[in-house]
Amino acid sequence: MRVVLQRAKAAKVVVADQIIGQIDSGLVLLVGITHDDTIEDAAYLADKIVHLRIFEDENEKMNHSLLDVGGSILSVSQFTLYGDCRKGRRPNFMDAARPEAANELYEAFNGMLRKKGVHTETGQFGAMMDVQLTNDGPVTLILESKK
Repeated sequence: MRVVLQRAKAAKVVVADQIIGQIDSGLVLLVGITHDDTIEDAAYLADKIVHLRIFEDENEKMNHSLLDVGGSILSVSQFTLYGDCRKGRRPNFMDAARPEAANELYEAFNGMLRKKGVHTETGQFGAMMDVQLTNDGPVTLILESKK
């Protein structure tokens, strides 16, 4: 699994002119899933994300986690994170998991975040989405479940 994480002051996802997911401060996650990802990959990243110390303390040092600050998550499925652009002019998405398997693992991942006590909103799997956010910092990180 691959996650692009952005610390956000606010974020929302719009599908067909309807807001379907919205948070105030917290994290926006763009979540990509490949063929051999497992529930263990999802568990590893869910735990890593909620405990990652990327929020400032009183000394302006990144010393607090999402759990520490009571932030929320907006999780958006993003198969294009597995786009391979090394050859030609059009990305190859062969490394992205098939939609059925990807959606199942994506939903499990979001459930894990919720079980850790984090309010988690989502986009709509497979839909054309407008993702809007105010990046805080900016802080943007790429996390992967495999080396």
